[in-house]
Amino acid sequence: MEIVNAGGSSPVVLICEHASRFIPERYGGLGLSEPDLSRHIAWDIGAAPLARALSARLDAPLFLHGLSRLLIDPNRPLHAEDSIPERSEDTVIPGNQRLSEDERRDRAARYFTPFHDAIAGHLDERLAAGRATAVVGVHSFTPVFRGVRRPWDAGVLYGAAARFGESLLEALGKESGLVIGANVPYDISQDCDYTVPVHGDRRGIPAVLLEIRNDRLGASGEIEAWGDRLARALRLASHPSSETTADDRR
Repeated sequence: MEIVNAGGSSPVVLICEHASRFIPERYGGLGLSEPDLSRHIAWDIGAAPLARALSARLDAPLFLHGLSRLLIDPNRPLHAEDSIPERSEDTVIPGNQRLSEDERRDRAARYFTPFHDAIAGHLDERLAAGRATAVVGVHSFTPVFRGVRRPWDAGVLYGAAARFGESLLEALGKESGLVIGANVPYDISQDCDYTVPVHGDRRGIPAVLLEIRNDRLGASGEIEAWGDRLARALRLASHPSSETTADDRR
């Protein structure tokens, strides 16, 4: 785990759950080849440098998870079927087959709980201090999933915080030439997502995930451009309050 700019002045708290493809040596790469460990199944390609660019532009705190989601996914509840995936897309993960409950608990204690405890502590301190706060997860997605091409350049995903999500979509709509969707390429689920439901919705903190198509993050110049436009949009979006209103819960 890495925490960047913990004392940043922005109301936005950035979280990059799938920042790294790193797997400790003890796990033997989970039995996967190097090409597989370079694919989207292991991490969100381009998400970490984009999150760092946003942190710098907004003066925002940033929490980056430092291990591959194949070990344990920090954006899945521990009870979720793909918390420790036996298969990702169409790829079998040999090192995740038939794990014991002791091994599952060990991975959660090592790689899941400390990350979320750090985020929770930071958010609770902000709320106690009366600071306006919004949670923004930074992700990327593949242009093609199981043979189906995805038409969007980016998506804004939200649960209870519809007002914040829609304000952000409106702000991104001012950026020309982009196809931006609401709750694409998937939507937020209490059973399948962690960051937005737990760190955002349950605390009454506006929370969204930003999903950028990873072929739009292939070069440093593209990442910098996305950092600029997302920072503009986040500044234009409605100023996040520390409480989600009834209108947001629709």
